[in-house]
Amino acid sequence: MIFPTVLKRFARDGLYEMHAPLEVTTAYLRELQNYWALRTRSKTELIAAYRDLGGVVSKYAHAAEENAELRRAVERLERLLRLSSFDHYRSESARVVNRDFNGWWQQLTIRKGSNFTIPVGAPVIFTGGVVGRVTEVHTTTAIVDLISSPKVRLAASFEGDDRPVSFQGGINPPLSRPTAIAEFVPLDLYASAADPKPLITSGLGGVFPRGLRVGTVVKLDPSPDGLFKTGRVALDPRLNQITEVTVLVPLDPL
Repeated sequence: MIFPTVLKRFARDGLYEMHAPLEVTTAYLRELQNYWALRTRSKTELIAAYRDLGGVVSKYAHAAEENAELRRAVERLERLLRLSSFDHYRSESARVVNRDFNGWWQQLTIRKGSNFTIPVGAPVIFTGGVVGRVTEVHTTTAIVDLISSPKVRLAASFEGDDRPVSFQGGINPPLSRPTAIAEFVPLDLYASAADPKPLITSGLGGVFPRGLRVGTVVKLDPSPDGLFKTGRVALDPRLNQITEVTVLVPLDPL
C-alpha cells in the first residue's frame, strides 16, 4: 500500500517477463518429449498412420478448393451489391503454453506476444468458433480470457436472427463442460435440449467479426421481469483441451 501503483505494476510486469521464458521452455520440452515418444512407434504403426494421413490430406485439399470457390463467389456478390469487405484482419496462429481454469476466470497463455504485434483486445478463435480475447500482451507471450470466463461479455445473436442478445461466461468448475449465460433474449425465441439453437457473434462492439460461432443455447426461461428470456449456453468442450489458436490481428488498429 506504500509503493506507488506505477512501481507495483512495473515490478509485476518485470517478474512476469522473467517467469514467461520458463513456461515457454516447458512447452517446448513437452513437444520434444512427444516427438521422441512418436519416434518409438513401430514401422507398421507409422505406415498405418501415413495411410490415414493421406485420406485426411485429400479431404482437406478438397475442402480448400471449395473454400476458394466460396471466397470467389462472396467477392463477386460484394462487387455486384457494392458491399464492403470484412477482411480487416490477418490470422496469427499460436501455440498454447499454459491453462488456468480457476472457477472465477479461465485463461490461456499463448506463445506469441508483442514480438508478433499481438494487440490487447484482439479476438482469438479456433475451429470450433470463438476462444476469447487477448487481455495482456508481453514480449513473447499473451494472456487470453476464454469466453467461458465470467469476465467476458459480448454481443451475440441467434443464427438466422439479427436481434442482439447479451452473452457472458459463467462460473465453470474444473474438468466440466464449459457453459455460459445468454440474457435479454426476445420472448418469441425458443430453445431446449431437444431443439438447441446456435449462437453467433453479432459484430456489434467492434471486437469480434460477425458470424463466429459462440456456442449452443440449450435452455431458455423467462427472466424475472418477464420482458426477456435468459438461457444457458453450452460451449465447445474442446476449449478445455485446445492446444493451438488463431489470433485475429486488426490490419487497421484504432
